[in-house]
Amino acid sequence: MSIIKKFGQNLKKLRTENSLSQERLAFMTKLHRTYISDVERGNRNVSLINIEKLAKALRVDPKDLLSN
Repeated sequence: MSIIKKFGQNLKKLRTENSLSQERLAFMTKLHRTYISDVERGNRNVSLINIEKLAKALRVDPKDLLSN
């Protein structure tokens, strides 16, 4: 599995564990909801800046979004 797909799976898992909708996460990170959706489906290559934004919003280490 590609790292992009794995990142998306991890993002979705952590988002749902935190009972956040894609819209709420998008608002918290100042990213668009469709961007969050694309990332979760593995259709976007996420920048380091956005990885940091997502990790902060989810209150996890960035490495948690990249772990296997």
